Order: sequence, then C-alpha cells, then structure tokens
Amino acid sequence: MDIIKGIAVSPGVAICTAMVLEAEDYQRISHRTIPPEKTRAEIHRLRKAFLDATTEVSGLQTAQAELWDSRIKDIFAVHLHFLRDRTLRRKIADLITQHNYSAEYAVSVILRDISKHFGQAKDRYISERASDIFDIEKRLLQHLMQERREEVQKLTEPVVVVAHDLTPTQTASFNTNIIKGIATDAGGRTSHTAIVARSLGIPAVVALGNATRNITIGDIVIVDGNHGTVVVNPDQATIEEYQGYAEAFTAREHKLDELAHLPAVTTDGHTIRLMGNIEFPSEAKTTLQRGGNGIGLYRTEFLYLDAAEEPIEEDHYNAYMETIRDFGDHPITIRTVDLGADKFTQARSAVPERNPFLGLRSIRYCLQNLPMFKAQMRAILRASVHGDVKMMFPLITSLLELRQAKWVLADVKEDLEEQGIPFNENIPVGVMIETPAAALIADELADEVDFFSIGTNDLIQYTLAVDRVNERVASLYSPMHPAILQLLRNIVKTANRARIELSLCGEMASEPEFTPLLVGLGFDTLSLANPMIPDIKKIIRSVSLEYCQAIALKVLQFDTSNQTSNFLREELRKIQAGEIENN
Repeated sequence: MDIIKGIAVSPGVAICTAMVLEAEDYQRISHRTIPPEKTRAEIHRLRKAFLDATTEVSGLQTAQAELWDSRIKDIFAVHLHFLRDRTLRRKIADLITQHNYSAEYAVSVILRDISKHFGQAKDRYISERASDIFDIEKRLLQHLMQERREEVQKLTEPVVVVAHDLTPTQTASFNTNIIKGIATDAGGRTSHTAIVARSLGIPAVVALGNATRNITIGDIVIVDGNHGTVVVNPDQATIEEYQGYAEAFTAREHKLDELAHLPAVTTDGHTIRLMGNIEFPSEAKTTLQRGGNGIGLYRTEFLYLDAAEEPIEEDHYNAYMETIRDFGDHPITIRTVDLGADKFTQARSAVPERNPFLGLRSIRYCLQNLPMFKAQMRAILRASVHGDVKMMFPLITSLLELRQAKWVLADVKEDLEEQGIPFNENIPVGVMIETPAAALIADELADEVDFFSIGTNDLIQYTLAVDRVNERVASLYSPMHPAILQLLRNIVKTANRARIELSLCGEMASEPEFTPLLVGLGFDTLSLANPMIPDIKKIIRSVSLEYCQAIALKVLQFDTSNQTSNFLREELRKIQAGEIENN
C-alpha cells in the first residue's frame, strides 16, 4: 500500500480501479509498467498503432504526392520504412513482454534511443534523420493515446482517471457515472481542470508528482478529495475505513441539501446572495437545486474548447437561452470569452506562446478577433430581452481596454438596432477585477461600469507572481497573503464609494474557511462552485455579521499567510462544532 500526498481540489471520496492516461505533450511519458496479464492486450495496442500510423502516412503520401518535391518524398519514405520495420516493432514488443512496460513507454524508450544514436552520427544525412524519428514517435503516441482516450469514453465500469495532467475540455467530457475520481501529477487548486472537476462533483487530487509512475492500470486507488490523499492498492481495513468516510460524506451532503430553499442569512439578519459559477447550460438547474440565487459567472469559453469548429452566433444564443429558460427571472452574468492560458489548446495555435498566462488571452484575444467578439456580444444582447442578463469583461488592465470593449459593444448595439432586432439597451456591463492593475485603478473603472466581480484566481496569481497551475510553486499560491487581503478590502471600499454592485467569483468563495472573512470584509454576493453552495450557506446561517467583521479586523492585522491560515481554520472548526456565541 502506497500513500501519495497532493492538493485536494474537489471534495469527496472515490474507491475504484485506475485508468492511467499518458501526457499530451509527448515529452513526459512516464516510466510505467502494466500487470503481466495485460501484456497481450498492450502488444495488440502497439500493433494497431503501427498499422494506423502506416495507413495515415500512406494516405498523406497518396493524396498529396503531386505537391511534394523530392525532399518531402524522401522524408515520408523514411517514415514508412520505419513504420513497416518488423524488427523495430519486435524490439518494442519485447520491452512490453520482458519488462511489462506500457506501450507508450516502450515506444518512447526505443525510438528515443534510435533518435539519440542518429543525432550523434557524423554523417549529416543520418544525423538529420533524428528529427524524423521524433516525428514517428509522436505519431505512434498520438494513436496510442487516442485509443486510450476512446477507451475512457467506452468504459462501462467506474474508474479513477490518473494522468500527468488533464485539459479542462477532457475533464468536462467525463461521464460522472463512470469517472468517479481524478488524480494528476500536475496542477493547482485553481487550475480550470480543478474548477471543472469541482463543478462536476468528481473527487480530485492534483500536484501528486509521480502518480502516473506509481499507479498501474487496474490498481485499486482511493482518491480522498477532502484531504488531498491518494492511496494505491490499499488493504481491506483501509478500504473499509474510507468507505465509512464516503458514506459519512454522502450523508452530510444530503443533510446540507435540506438548506437549499432557506436563505443565506446571518444570525443577526444580514443577507448574503450565493450565486453559481457554471460552464454549461445544464448546470443552471444544479445551481437552483443547490439553493443558488443566480449565476454570478457563466464561463462561455467552453463553447469553443468543446467544439471542433468555432461556435457561431446561434450557438451562443441557444446556449444562453437554454440557461435563461431554466433559470427564469434569476440574474445571469455572462462573461465574454476568456480563451488563453490553460483554457486554450496551444496545439491549435500556429505559434504557441512561451508564457500564455501573460500572453494573448481573454479581453486581449477578443479585441484582436473582433468578428468572434461581436458574434458573442450579439448573442448576449439578443438573449438579454428574455431574462435578467448582465455582461462582464474579463482581465481588464486599463481604461483603454475597457473603453475599446465598450466601443465594440456600442457598434453591435447599433447594428442590432438597424436590423430591428430587440435587445436590452440598458444591459448592465461590468468588469472582472483580476489583475493588480485593475485593482489599483478601480476608482476610475468604477466610473464606467455597473458592477465589479473579483476573480481571485488570477488576482492572486498575478499579484504573487505564482503560476497557479504549476505544481512546483503551488504552495506559494495563497489567498491568505496580506497583500491579497489588502487588495480585497480596498476594492470593497471603492465599490461602496461608487455605489456599484460587487461580487467575488473566484475559487476563494468556495472555501468554507474564508466565508466569515469575506462576509466581514463586506462582500454581500459570493459566486461559487455549485456543489459548495450548501456548505457556504450553512456557515453563513451559523454566524453573525458582527462576528464576521471581528474576524476580518483580526486577520487584517496579521503579517503572514500562516497566521491567517491557522486562525481561520480554528474559527471554522469552532463554527462547525457549534462553539461560536453569536449576538
């Protein structure tokens, strides 16, 4: 039995066999073995990958033969030579048979050895073949991984997915009746993969380091999404212990569901609005079932990431209308598309960015892709006459960016007017405060918008200079850093002075330990992951506003994250134990 520690990102307990997926970047193929009884199936996968790759290259050769010069023909001849080489395939198969290597790892070992040998050759022609070998390896791995992904889609028995990392789109495509848990080597608490897992209610632990190396397909795995622990091949006593935890967690969830139709009001009568964060229209119903008062953040980029082609205006409109129909008169805040960073497949880009979190993302991307931006705005405006719809711009860093976005909005309104298409001319427009720049010019921004929504995920990342999806620095990503708390307090003051609405929609709102602090700082609206709404509501109904304000005052005097962390966790323990005396 092995125990691996990581970061808990989605609560719950899963006990299932493992399905291990290899990394998508082809640079991090794990040294992974398989059970001896699975070697025959693994060799079959290898043969199929060679056959599919050969067919693929032959098809390209036939379809475009007239366009190639002799050098290109030579390259593909080399590829076909290796793909048809039975000796090469036998060497890889021998590694699988003799060492129980996975097909992916065996391919990587043999082909990288050949590539290294070629690269060291003095003959220039031979040395240049090293890049061809890498291409062949990549092609074979693509087919092997595609087959594994297809296996996941065809599974009929529950599993825990183990991977180096997962894209948000991969995670969003999981069938929750089959995928019961997620464990990844990489990632952070606020990566969008983690956010999607939490939204779907799949227990998940990330930043495990070498989970893919230590876990084999078919292993029994326990994912403890409450404490950030993964147990590999547990003994019977441990399984029974965690089964008890899982039953207790489920019972607690059912008890919390009883709060769904009760207001989130403190013991001294102060009301807090709890809104839901959603990615897909179908989640609107879940928000209502959990007791949410509206949608505080509708992340629309998943319309792009989950589609083979860029969505058109009607795709946007239909998605928004589905949400409005489910949500009735409740408010819905639609964020314009936030592609980029970990929500953009770099493979789609002609020139992948070296640092996408500081690159062409979010509002910057939209302002450089105006047809796409306008199509989404038209859809939002058309939907606005059917419900309480608001529009929000993400990652604003300057007044110029905000004004440019508003100019585009004005153009779209004018076009709709000329076409006689109805829309809410006074649709509320807001911005996300998620950069230090926006926080520092909040007074100026407040003069030009109807509301603020603080995106703590990126605000923390950019303020602390910590990549929030990098497991190596995940421990430095701290919502409790004094600088973050000072920024939050200042933004609250700015919004109050300007008399505009303010909400907090980052993952910080989903953390029970932060709830008294956020209420005490002056947040009357929190937008969070749907599964966490009952938990946060219970805490709010257990404390007074006066108590929360005292918590905030105390925390703002601390000068380290550890002081704040220890204090808030102890206060949460007291709240949950019923030890707090409220006036």
